[in-house]
Amino acid sequence: MFERIDYLVERLDGDYAYLKRLDGLEEEPKCVARALLPPKTDEGSRLAYEMLEYTLL
Repeated sequence: MFERIDYLVERLDGDYAYLKRLDGLEEEPKCVARALLPPKTDEGSRLAYEMLEYTLL
């Protein structure tokens, strides 16, 4: 079973985005390829990760 994890897009850098968990369980931002994120994702966007997919909140 997959648990939903909410992220904040802290920074966009070329083809990558740096995501910070909103629950505070990880200190280091997670680096994710922008191709895996929804098309309108921008810095400051909030994302949900569930069932191996990111969606905008």
